[in-house]
Amino acid sequence: MTLEILSWAAVVLSLAASAIILTNRDWRLSLGALTLQYFAAFWLITRHLPFVMGSAKLITGWMVVAILGMTKLGLSAEMEENAPAFFPRGQRFRLILFTAVALAAAGATPRIEAALPGLGLQVIAGSLFLIGAGMIHLGAASDVFNTILGLLTMMTGFEVLYAAIESSLLVTGLLAVANLGLGLSGAYLLMAGTVALESEETL
Repeated sequence: MTLEILSWAAVVLSLAASAIILTNRDWRLSLGALTLQYFAAFWLITRHLPFVMGSAKLITGWMVVAILGMTKLGLSAEMEENAPAFFPRGQRFRLILFTAVALAAAGATPRIEAALPGLGLQVIAGSLFLIGAGMIHLGAASDVFNTILGLLTMMTGFEVLYAAIESSLLVTGLLAVANLGLGLSGAYLLMAGTVALESEETL
């Protein structure tokens, strides 16, 4: 019973973290929410995979957060000031869209559990919430940083669902490498954008 309650708490945590990432304007808060999101995914993944394999996902996710955080801290202050505010308008619309996706995921969860028994309602709900939130984020993002956050969120949801279906160590490792590669690519693109902006200002 305690395990079920903690699993539902992880689902609620993933939902809240995704909403924060989607609607806030502060990159520090977004990375903090992403850290909590990885912790929730870790708990859901360990429902079907060994603790060590779930820990690998958690450590990889936090490494990605550290990479992106260090990159954002290294950006020039002028670049931060000139960066467009994240979602300066339309927050209510995005919250409504997020609520609709959450309700659709909640409605689809029992049907998927009936079609694929044994996955667990919490695992299915958490993965669908994350995938839906990632898709909304990708559709609304207009810069590299938030696009990377959307991709990471959607990939995390996929990993939670895939862990319940397949327990391959090789695939888990490949997904971890893909997450690290995505984080490094995002860091490189952020730095490349800063260099391009400084070059234009120099000219």
